Amino acid sequence: MSVPHPTAAAQIEEAPYTLLGGDTAVRALVDRFYDLMALEPAYAGIRRLHQPDLAHARDKLYWFLSGWLGGPNLYIEHFGHPKLRARHLPFAIGLAERDQWMTCMNQAMVERGVGEGLRLRLLQAFFSTADWMRNREG
Repeated sequence: MSVPHPTAAAQIEEAPYTLLGGDTAVRALVDRFYDLMALEPAYAGIRRLHQPDLAHARDKLYWFLSGWLGGPNLYIEHFGHPKLRARHLPFAIGLAERDQWMTCMNQAMVERGVGEGLRLRLLQAFFSTADWMRNREG
């Protein structure tokens, strides 16, 4: 029987999915994100990019984040590869939309009590993806 070296064991890191609290916590984060998007005037720009009924958008983001955060690959099971950029090309996404998305997600994480270290780590990862979605200047 092999026992891992303590240093090696310390390098094994839990997935953000687990650190957030798993399925229920990811769903709650997505729900708060879309609740804020629907309620707060500051997020009207990104709200306009969605259908009037946000139920399908909630499901898709929840499914995507589950896998992206290291949990079950629910989105891939439903739709195959996410092809995020291609799926977002029909929508005009510039700096304002990117920044509204980021601010809304940050507010949702704060309100859901995501610890600062994990929240900052996720914000960095979200920013890389959100910035990659941009398809217009400004």
